[in-house]
Amino acid sequence: MASLYAVPVEQLKGVGPKRAEQFGRLGVFTVGQLINYYPRTYENWSVITDIADVPDGATVCIRATVGSAFSSSFTRSGKTIFKTAVYDDSGGAELIFFNNRYITSMLAYGHTYLFYGKASHTFDGVSMISPSFSKVSDGVSLQPIYNLTAGLNNNYLIRCVRTALQMLPEQINDPLPEDVRKRFGLCGLKFALENIHFPKDPEALAQARKRLVAEELLVLNLGLRQLKLHKRSENKNIIKKDYSSEFGKLLPFSMTNAQKRAIADCVGDVMNPGLTLNRLVQGDVGSGKTAVAASLCYTFIKNGWQCAFMAPTEILAEQHYNSLKEIFKNTDIEIALLKGSLKAKEKTEVREKLAAGEIDLVIGTHALITDKTEFSDLALVVTDEQHRFGVEQRAKLLSKGNNPHLLVMSATPIPRTLGLIIFGDLDISVIDELPPGRQEIDTLLIDSSKRDRALGFIRSEVSRGRQAYIVCPLVEEGDVELASAEEYAAELMLNHFSDIAVGILHGRMKPAEKEAVMRDFSRNKVKILVATTVIEVGIDVPNATIMMIENAERFGLSQLHQLRGRVGRGSEKSWCILVSDSTTENSAERLKTMCTTRDGFKIADADLKLRGPGDFFGSRQHGLPQLSVSSLADTENLELSQKMTDYIINDSEGMRDDRYRGLSAEITRLFKSTGDETLN
Repeated sequence: MASLYAVPVEQLKGVGPKRAEQFGRLGVFTVGQLINYYPRTYENWSVITDIADVPDGATVCIRATVGSAFSSSFTRSGKTIFKTAVYDDSGGAELIFFNNRYITSMLAYGHTYLFYGKASHTFDGVSMISPSFSKVSDGVSLQPIYNLTAGLNNNYLIRCVRTALQMLPEQINDPLPEDVRKRFGLCGLKFALENIHFPKDPEALAQARKRLVAEELLVLNLGLRQLKLHKRSENKNIIKKDYSSEFGKLLPFSMTNAQKRAIADCVGDVMNPGLTLNRLVQGDVGSGKTAVAASLCYTFIKNGWQCAFMAPTEILAEQHYNSLKEIFKNTDIEIALLKGSLKAKEKTEVREKLAAGEIDLVIGTHALITDKTEFSDLALVVTDEQHRFGVEQRAKLLSKGNNPHLLVMSATPIPRTLGLIIFGDLDISVIDELPPGRQEIDTLLIDSSKRDRALGFIRSEVSRGRQAYIVCPLVEEGDVELASAEEYAAELMLNHFSDIAVGILHGRMKPAEKEAVMRDFSRNKVKILVATTVIEVGIDVPNATIMMIENAERFGLSQLHQLRGRVGRGSEKSWCILVSDSTTENSAERLKTMCTTRDGFKIADADLKLRGPGDFFGSRQHGLPQLSVSSLADTENLELSQKMTDYIINDSEGMRDDRYRGLSAEITRLFKSTGDETLN
């Protein structure tokens, strides 16, 4: 199979340079890649309907013989129409094809085919427009349907895949040893490849899919485990003394046991000269992750090293800067803020001090990773909300020092199985306790008919000196079905809250404008903040007691959970009001979950099952290799692949065993797509 990855796709019969260019748009450049270009879905051709029994407007499969030569004519717009008659024992039908000059040579008079498509009843009888078709001798029951591009139709792709599969040797090198396949109930590779494209029956398809999914996720898991081992290399940024206890005395509160465990995990890594810290500290909103990071920074700084703390937004960076400055106010630690909106002179001053070693801890945004930013002795990098950064961004910051240690923080609850994939190259510490004093948040679901009542409740809370958030999914006018933040804020200012200070915050505002609004909200000058999800992370206003979310069905559960976490941060009772008119079963189930639990990990599991993994990633910034057949929402196969990974790693020689040479090659090939040369 490996050798077919070296055979250009244009060497297939009927594929010339032009077709090869079209295949290239699908990411298919070799025969091996074509074999691994799996169908996106299947049509069931196993149920044959007699022509006489075809319902009007139904999509059916008929078994019919071509009974006439093709006739051709033209439409007014110049399209060519080709027609032919077909028949079975029950009656006849007319087939119509548009602008397909090859159809006359593809369907031969007197030959019998399977035709699949939508049938219509006309004055002349049954007709089908541009149906898919296949020779009866092909024995098709489940017809593969591929993602296509301009110039390539499904039938042509099917023919090319059949030709490619014929190039497979009788005995192919299976990257999964036979004992592994038997132990986990997986079929052989050749059977899987043939039946993922042209399954003999649904059972064969299920076996093929299980095998290919398990192998792909296994390769991903093994690759990430190898990355983790590689990153555990000896580190020269040595920590000789643990200052965690001394740091604890700087805080006006006692840390939870979960926070102490997370700190101990981190310190245990950095005190071991044979390890490089690569750890995720994951905890719910308000669980105290920043204190854990601050403690580790304190230990590094007291040992003579510099630390960098990168946040995804300027608002979050400024909040961390203010809170860390407060924690370290009675120490000799020098802290600086570096963000894009600073004046050029201010940025230059911070960078000069960083390069000279005069700043111990810098908090910033992407300004930290520009070429102009240099460090004297960077030994620890902290990133907040890691899944919002691309792999290249994280790598660029890590390149600023001499193999610095890495601490990643995330308040986004990730299901356990998915977390092992997303953060597979990191060790994980979970903060599963909330600090004492955090308020329970009542979550209510209402429809728009009760909105005025909810706004009245917000007014009553504001009259008591409290503040509120109102979140909308859109920034500008455009979709009449959705609330626009700008429109909505204007309406509230003019009508419901004409005597109350209402602010607006969204991602398209200039940084200085955002900061001014947030500053006014945090100082209680703005009482009600109408915002988009830009407030999902990084805004801590203990006086805010209400979070009202419009069009709540448009958000993922994890996103809703993050938004809800913006309230309940003070000593007052807090509420989250979800507004939705959606009546779909899926939306109702999701929003009911929000009302019945505050456990972020249970919510994340529900989100994964109902919406898939997209909400945990956003775009493909997470840097994982592109998967061909697997879904990260497939919990069952994720767990299977992790069991297989443990089995192989715990083998006497692990991946060093020659039996796993094929798997090693697969790992290298998969990870090439990320640009990570570590495994190459």
